[in-house]
Amino acid sequence: MIWLKAAMLVLAPMFLALGIVLPLVRFEKLYFFTENPSLVDIVGALWRDGNAGLALLVGLLSIAFPAIKLVGLGAEAFTASSAGARSGLLHALVPFLSKWSMMDVLLVAIVIFAAKSSGLAEAFTQPGLWFYAASSVLAGVLHHLLQAQGRAE
Repeated sequence: MIWLKAAMLVLAPMFLALGIVLPLVRFEKLYFFTENPSLVDIVGALWRDGNAGLALLVGLLSIAFPAIKLVGLGAEAFTASSAGARSGLLHALVPFLSKWSMMDVLLVAIVIFAAKSSGLAEAFTQPGLWFYAASSVLAGVLHHLLQAQGRAE
């Protein structure tokens, strides 16, 4: 079981990084114009277009929260055996941040549905969305395994 947790501790951040920089969705408008924005591109475009508040919100919820959660999971995994390790700030943050894990994936799915149903553009998922989703799922499973280990000790 330790090898599974170690693999998840390595793969989840790697998948998150790929999910942030790879294209999330491909929009095709009128078969001539194609856009393949990544999460970083979306945050940057929001910032450049004068939507600083929305850019900060998306950056915080989509990039910072998952990264902090993964740091918290790593800290939880490495301090699980020491007494009192379960009372730290990161341990308190991980359950809170876990509640937001799949929100971004659901939002992209809603955008794809809206684009397809409006008829303005065709939208297709791209590898970034799948890596981002895989990171969220791995982090959730890892959190569950660490919680089960903590209850067993």
